[in-house]
Amino acid sequence: MKEYKVEGHVSSFLPANKKWKLVWNDEFDKTELDTTKWYFRRHLFGEKHEAYIEDAISFDGNSNIIFHLVEKDGKYYSSTIQTGENFVDRPNGESRNIKPKFMHKFGYYEVRCKLQQETPWWSAFWLQSQNNAFLEDPKEAGVEIDIMESFSPNTYIPHCCHWGGYGDNYAFAHTGDFEGYIEKEHEISLSPDEYHTFAVDWDETGYTFYVDGKQSGRKIEGPVSETEQFILLFTECKGYRKDPPYTKEKTFESGIKDEFIVDYVRVFDEVKD
Repeated sequence: MKEYKVEGHVSSFLPANKKWKLVWNDEFDKTELDTTKWYFRRHLFGEKHEAYIEDAISFDGNSNIIFHLVEKDGKYYSSTIQTGENFVDRPNGESRNIKPKFMHKFGYYEVRCKLQQETPWWSAFWLQSQNNAFLEDPKEAGVEIDIMESFSPNTYIPHCCHWGGYGDNYAFAHTGDFEGYIEKEHEISLSPDEYHTFAVDWDETGYTFYVDGKQSGRKIEGPVSETEQFILLFTECKGYRKDPPYTKEKTFESGIKDEFIVDYVRVFDEVKD
């Protein structure tokens, strides 16, 4: 890996076999969300999602955005931010088309973060297209690229790509070397007190994932999205999609003080001669 210095911030370390330039980033230096780069996600599959709120983030003044687990009236909530919008996340019957804040094709996408420590919620860093759930050809429709998903404290699961919509033609591939996709049996532990980096090198040949500067799992060679996609920094409380949501009666160690902390998000392009 080769060092890429960012003035006033920790460096990124990128694959050494390519030349890189920084094309988009948020170092979270401001005291509030930069709305030229992000907006909040509020809907899921056409409906307003109860667990998504807009007041579960803060900024520590030291170049971090902090996602909080928030308790209101005995239930738990969190925030998700994104730079674009997927077709299925529009309210049912509404034909709005929110102008994306940032869309991009190919490149190296990286987050530096500290994972949450408790079980009632999960976090993720991923890329999505505007039409992945609407069009079926992944070249045109795009591919959901899951760079980091943490469902349990201090762990992440194998990286995954999803395509073909979310209906009868749905398909996926992951970086693990096992049959099936059993999350709990294949989580990889990380230090809870340190920052970790998660990244993908998405190019014309596929998706190569990295954790802390080392390739993580096998390369996913296709199908390859050839459309621009947007970024999500995602948290969600468990139980709202199928089971009763987490409530105050469900016990865990540190409760609403738990945090998912993000230092930066950066996007690099390969510089070709």
